[in-house]
Amino acid sequence: MDLSELFWESDWSDLAKGYVEQESGYVCLQCGEVFEVGVIYPVGEKLLEACRAVEEHLRAEHESMVEFLLGLHKKHTGLSETQVLILQKLGTGSSDATIASSLDIAQSTVRNHRFRLKEKARQARVFLALMSLVEAAHEEESFVAPHRSATMIDERYAVTHKEQDKIRRSYFDKEGRLKTFPAREKKKLVVLRLISAKFETGRDYTEKEVNAVLSQTFVDFVTLRRYLIQYGFFVRENDGSAYRRVG
Repeated sequence: MDLSELFWESDWSDLAKGYVEQESGYVCLQCGEVFEVGVIYPVGEKLLEACRAVEEHLRAEHESMVEFLLGLHKKHTGLSETQVLILQKLGTGSSDATIASSLDIAQSTVRNHRFRLKEKARQARVFLALMSLVEAAHEEESFVAPHRSATMIDERYAVTHKEQDKIRRSYFDKEGRLKTFPAREKKKLVVLRLISAKFETGRDYTEKEVNAVLSQTFVDFVTLRRYLIQYGFFVRENDGSAYRRVG
């Protein structure tokens, strides 16, 4: 399971912590780094077990989960710009009065937003319960999770795991090389998702390293590289010095 799928299938409490526990260890939901059970990790002058190590990793290497989750696209959070700003302030422990002053709005407006957000949370719990019941009856038709950095979630992402496997067999040979690049958007996204999985999430790659991996998959690796960036699977530094898988 890749990081995007793991992220979207995680329980809300795991998203809040920033990591998920698996049989082999703990996985950081921001970068995918795994901390294996039974391994002792040196962190500064401390020796930490896996659970403590992933918590320290999140504190030292990443932004807070509040900032990370609020940084997701509106399509993922369902939050307005004002709600994002208020939640950012609430996440730092700011009072209603402080938030109102910093955003130049009435204190009662902040209080009303907090009330509506609380109501949204209650509705979300009911909706999650309903969806778990419905999806249990359609397990064989489960959808592939969209990559976290997708900026536009639409019908192109309505792809089941069964459809993805069919597209994989149609467009890739037994060695994993792409036979032809699809023209249809839905198939293009599936192909790009499968190709992006060849890279580690969060690691910086040079353009030469990216080209080396992509050229083993398809002769026109420049096209693949461009589309991986265009569709949000990769980000590139403005000077082209580094590429990073974020999807």
